[in-house]
Amino acid sequence: MTIQYRKPLPGTALDYFDARAAVEAIAPGSYDRLPYTSRVLAENLVRRCDPALLAGALTQLIERKRDLDFPWYPARVVCHDILGQTALVDLAGLRDAIADKGGDPAKVNPVVPVQLIVDHSLAVEHGGFEKDAFARNRAIEDRRNEDRFHFIDWTKQAFENVDVVPPGNGIMHQINLERMSPVIHALDGVAFPDTLVGTDSHTPHVDALGVIAIGVGGLEAENVMLGRASWMRLPDIVGVELTGRRQPGITATDIVLTLTEFLRKERVVGAYLEFYGAGAASLTLGDRATISNMAPEYGATAAMFSIDQQTIDYLRLTGREDAQVKLVETYARTAGLWSDTLANAQYERVLRFDLSSVVRTLAGPSNPHRRLPVSELAARGIAGAWTEQPGLMPDGAVIIAAITSCTNTSNPRNVIAAGLLARNANRAGLTRKPWVKSSLAPGSKAVALYLDEAGLTADLEKLGFGIVAFACTTCNGMSGALDPKIQQEIIDRDLYATAVLSGNRNFDGRIHPYAKQAFLASPPLVVAYAIAGTIRFDIEQDVLGVGPDGQEIRLKDIWPSDAEIDAAVAAAVKPEQFRKVYAPMFGNRGARQVVSPLYDWRPQSTYIRRPPYWEGALAGERTLRGMRPLAVLGDNITTDHLSPSNAILPNSAAGEYLAKMGLPEEDFNSYATHRGDHLTAQRATFANPTLLNEMVRAADGTAKRGSLARVEPEGTVMRMWEAIETYMDRKQPLIIVAGADYGQGSSRDWAAKGVRLAGVEAIVAEGFERIHRTNLIGMGVLPLEFKPGVNRLTLGLDGTETYDVVGERKPRADLTLVVHRRDGSTVEVPVTCRLDTAEEVSIYEAGGVLQRFAQDFLEAEAAPGRAAG
Repeated sequence: MTIQYRKPLPGTALDYFDARAAVEAIAPGSYDRLPYTSRVLAENLVRRCDPALLAGALTQLIERKRDLDFPWYPARVVCHDILGQTALVDLAGLRDAIADKGGDPAKVNPVVPVQLIVDHSLAVEHGGFEKDAFARNRAIEDRRNEDRFHFIDWTKQAFENVDVVPPGNGIMHQINLERMSPVIHALDGVAFPDTLVGTDSHTPHVDALGVIAIGVGGLEAENVMLGRASWMRLPDIVGVELTGRRQPGITATDIVLTLTEFLRKERVVGAYLEFYGAGAASLTLGDRATISNMAPEYGATAAMFSIDQQTIDYLRLTGREDAQVKLVETYARTAGLWSDTLANAQYERVLRFDLSSVVRTLAGPSNPHRRLPVSELAARGIAGAWTEQPGLMPDGAVIIAAITSCTNTSNPRNVIAAGLLARNANRAGLTRKPWVKSSLAPGSKAVALYLDEAGLTADLEKLGFGIVAFACTTCNGMSGALDPKIQQEIIDRDLYATAVLSGNRNFDGRIHPYAKQAFLASPPLVVAYAIAGTIRFDIEQDVLGVGPDGQEIRLKDIWPSDAEIDAAVAAAVKPEQFRKVYAPMFGNRGARQVVSPLYDWRPQSTYIRRPPYWEGALAGERTLRGMRPLAVLGDNITTDHLSPSNAILPNSAAGEYLAKMGLPEEDFNSYATHRGDHLTAQRATFANPTLLNEMVRAADGTAKRGSLARVEPEGTVMRMWEAIETYMDRKQPLIIVAGADYGQGSSRDWAAKGVRLAGVEAIVAEGFERIHRTNLIGMGVLPLEFKPGVNRLTLGLDGTETYDVVGERKPRADLTLVVHRRDGSTVEVPVTCRLDTAEEVSIYEAGGVLQRFAQDFLEAEAAPGRAAG
């Protein structure tokens, strides 16, 4: 803390740290040229950094240098229950490890406030066309997750600084946007910007409020929870100037899907984006949040908007206290975070995007950045003429139509538009096709209140879009079971069945095992596709149905006008709705109960089990010698390939294990919910049926799809889990060889934990997704990157080789990958060590985040006068 820069904040009883003065002391006149992100980072440094490091760290920001690391101290950590629970399982296991070594387990607590929202556990077993779907789905959720919820209830009593929002209340990002983020904190007499990390890649949702919020893996979050700085180098900060205004009938979803394609092509992976310009000013906060939420889909780490009148209006709309709203505006204007003060901000790269160029669009199949303008459906071979066969589903049948995900349900305009389209469809006599499992799962209970106020709830219910949950459902693969007759017809006829959802992810195999592909769409388009019933449908031109007067009804006939939508939003969305929802959720909950600092692990649980990270093979030395490949993989391997989150099928390795443990098939639940039990979660490693392991070939020589591996040196092909077990029994160290963009997708720590427990010591790829790379390091797995122009194909790798890694591990050092071929020849391949910072080297050498903390904690306990963490 640098006291000389602490000053009174005008008009308040608070102080603030004057980052402008600190920056100007080093380089006069430079603060006005700093981007928004750099200004917030500068304040964090001035307030939290060791004074001895301050000048050097600020110089990195001012001169845009990237040769040194500097510390960032997020104000809080936000978790959903899957990664949040597994992080807390890890901390509970850490307490056991500390106790085993004679330390005091009660002293192991999050230092930074942790907010855990239970939002990833509900499956849509009952669709939106069923009576009392929400209550019935919640009852199933509680029954299936009793073990998990018991543990989560213990954590909020046993750990300091842990707050829990129980199930049935909404999605973490939407709750964060609508209530949890104060934008500006006031703590101990000091005002400062809200900053956070979240255990979900869509944490940048709240960047729309001007809050630096980034998604991290569970292991990196644990590091922050335990009070350590998140060390970084100055990110690539890219300006995105938005010009023009959207055309009539265009939603925020259309804008973000078009932006996602544009930004992917502009290669913004890992960058912090700052949106500005007249186009940005014209967007509501809800529109901005839709754009910020999709940051991982275009590859950015953050997607920032500065604070302006739209921010203030939104804080008032969502029921924030007047004093808090005034503090946000006062601080932003004083500290240079108000939009008008950024006119001279300079960026190393500026991209320009014209909002008026956006047309109505989908994204898919398979990838959120694969834009699909609806006007081109027929030309691209998606839509096409089909003959309705009575009693049978059509080709391309939409078996799931879901208005879901914080991406869109945090935007009142999108949700109201869906309700108005449903109203118009009902008046025209249109109905949902009977094979469509439809659902509405908003990210906030406030959505239900403003739909009621607008008189649109009944219209949505009539078309099958009754509320099934306030949770992350279909977007996260929690679509629930299909009608058995529909599922059997898909199997018997080998139908191309699809899903349409208003979410942010549509990777193959993610949404439902029987939905071969999925398409992202705006909420009103989701309703339209439920009426159409097939993706083989030109949604702009084809006839949706015939009205009572015999007139053909097309999309344009039921699409609400912008004036209708805006009028309904203005009349129906009110601050008191948000206060009614959030006052009891975040009110006074009373004192913590006294519980044992050590969790009483349930031996038969398939959900919560004491983690093994301090024992067995993980406690041994990683030699990086004689490694055999578990898999040789291509480009774009996602965390869904590495550790799927969807429903567990009975013929999978995890399903067979759960059956042996006595669980009935109807309660197998999802892979995601079992990640607190390593014995179940290990069996999810590479369990995705769409995996292409190039070591496994069909008779024609092409890679064979499935959760398969080839065990060497025998060359025996078997299911992936059996291969892992075989190698574990042999204590065989493993390596994974992959292409570009390895580990993209959700920030899933088990994508790293699973391979580490399998015995994988290193992964060599053409490139890594940011969050997954840090998760690998947090588990003690070494990420290595091929040099440009070199890959598994140019080297002719087929999986029969063994591998060594040679060289001194330093940040981004050149190491040598020694490949021993089956014929006895050897090739030495230069690779880059993707331990990018000294902190990452330290974590890797300790064996991972938890091992590193345990070492430091025990050393501090043994040294009088020293504090741990």
